[in-house]
Amino acid sequence: MTAPLPKSLAHLVEENLREVPDFPEAGVLFRDMTPMLANGPAFKEFIDTLADHYRGHIDAVAGLESRGFPLAAPLAVALEIPMIMIRKAGKLPGPVLREDYTLEYATASMELQPFTVEDGQRILVIDDVLATGGTANASVRLIERAGGQVEEILCLMELRELDGRAKLGDVSFQSVIVV
Repeated sequence: MTAPLPKSLAHLVEENLREVPDFPEAGVLFRDMTPMLANGPAFKEFIDTLADHYRGHIDAVAGLESRGFPLAAPLAVALEIPMIMIRKAGKLPGPVLREDYTLEYATASMELQPFTVEDGQRILVIDDVLATGGTANASVRLIERAGGQVEEILCLMELRELDGRAKLGDVSFQSVIVV
């Protein structure tokens, strides 16, 4: 487990989020990270701060489809380490490892190309939101099956009311903000 994230990150994210009521359906308040991505100086500060925080603690960054990709790729570049893609089923050419997980009313699957993970590699998993924890938990199982070690899961936002942390077991987890 790394040290707690710098408090400046929470302020930066909160200043650059947009709340969209009734999206994708009535009653849902969607928190859109697009303004942060569109604000070059803020996004650079965000990535630079994460790079300083994780430097020396991880060997690779795994981005979860799809909004984890624009967070993982620049962080991997800044740290000069590999970026691993964990995608929805059917999006990666084989061979792949597949992990099914349960959604509220259905099941879904995530996949990983095992040759992208080295044995014992310390991996940071990054995504935009931790909701129910299904996707994050599936990613941990995939990385472990491929021989890697999840050092930590990092999410931009954690939706407290959905209690996704409960599905993560003893895996180190941090979120920049909790809503």
